[in-house]
Amino acid sequence: MRRADFVIEHADLIATCAGPAPRRGPAQHDISAIRHGAVAAEGGTILYVGPAALLDSTVAVAPDAIRVDARGCTVVPGFVDAHTHVVFAGDRRQELQQRLAGATYAEIAAAGGGIVRTVEATRRASDEELCAATRLRLDEMLACGTTTAEAKSGYGLATEAELRQLRVIRTLDHEHPIDLVPSFMGAHEVPLEFRSRRSEYVQLVAGEMIAAVKDEGLAEWCDVFCETGVFTPEESQAVLEAGVRAGLKPRIHADELGLSGGSRVAAAVGARSADHLIFVDEEGADLMAAAGVCATLLPAASFYLKLGRYAPARLLIERGVPVALATDVNPGGGFSPSMPFAMALACFGMRLTLEEALVAATINAAWSVDRADRVGSLEPGKLMDAVVVRGELVDLLRMGAPSIRAVIKKGQIVAGA
Repeated sequence: MRRADFVIEHADLIATCAGPAPRRGPAQHDISAIRHGAVAAEGGTILYVGPAALLDSTVAVAPDAIRVDARGCTVVPGFVDAHTHVVFAGDRRQELQQRLAGATYAEIAAAGGGIVRTVEATRRASDEELCAATRLRLDEMLACGTTTAEAKSGYGLATEAELRQLRVIRTLDHEHPIDLVPSFMGAHEVPLEFRSRRSEYVQLVAGEMIAAVKDEGLAEWCDVFCETGVFTPEESQAVLEAGVRAGLKPRIHADELGLSGGSRVAAAVGARSADHLIFVDEEGADLMAAAGVCATLLPAASFYLKLGRYAPARLLIERGVPVALATDVNPGGGFSPSMPFAMALACFGMRLTLEEALVAATINAAWSVDRADRVGSLEPGKLMDAVVVRGELVDLLRMGAPSIRAVIKKGQIVAGA
């Protein structure tokens, strides 16, 4: 009999989200719930998930095991934040006030704000300053239940500056409880010094930058911002295909500010995920479904950018596209580190059910970053990553209330009580 060193017991309900990934269509509603359940782990890996009454006959609990009494609580998998720009320097909170006064994203960018302002600050910052600032943001995410997160470069827009961001991600992946999934995003914007020769910048990203990222083994994914005024579908496809040749898996910012063609590029290159998708149409959704592309939706971006609409999550689910959620933590429009807030907006802004939102924030998000074999659900053999929620599952949607009692990462309580 295996010996457990960590146990969550007497939970009113465990939403395991166990089963095949990704969930599509009606299956996105399945959270595989267990009432009056327990979870046991050894060395950070789950041994048992099931009825509390069967725990003692299945595993031996060590006398010095950590035991979490979850009476009156709901247990869910640790959240997987599948899209963040968490590594940056500088402060753009004044842009939020500009938007509240009526300025648009495009107007702020045209006035010298937006991504290029963060690029300037990030290039100036030391590695130590970048690490320190990012660590604080990761701490906030962890307190909100995130235990795995994708993290992008994209605020360097020069070879060495991009590599510095990715090295910070590697450092913090080793030092911080949150497991980080690194994405290279040199194609986040065309830097000011290349505005009159953008084709040269695309060549730089697809050539020198990707080669340098490959040489140091700094990224797993290659991302690109396919949007009118940023990178065209043709440029985006060229960058992603260069990444694939270098061993980087493709994902893409798609159809965020208009029908940019990003969803079609995602299908053409076989991207694991197309993100944002506020303006995706039926044809784009069908192409994504046929190509097996996940839709990672970022309702907090729509909210903070005051875009006036959210991604058509119901269309995507009805067309058979698996849906994931993420916070889009970033300096300009990703002001919330909270996956529960993203879930709340998904429910009330995108018409997801609570169960669909939970699946989107856990097992589907894990699949979108190629981690579904390790995290995203509570199943034997996976990491003991969990969130203990005070009360019922719906209490996750109570913004501003202390709904999260504890966050567990690899069998250790890393936030909460």
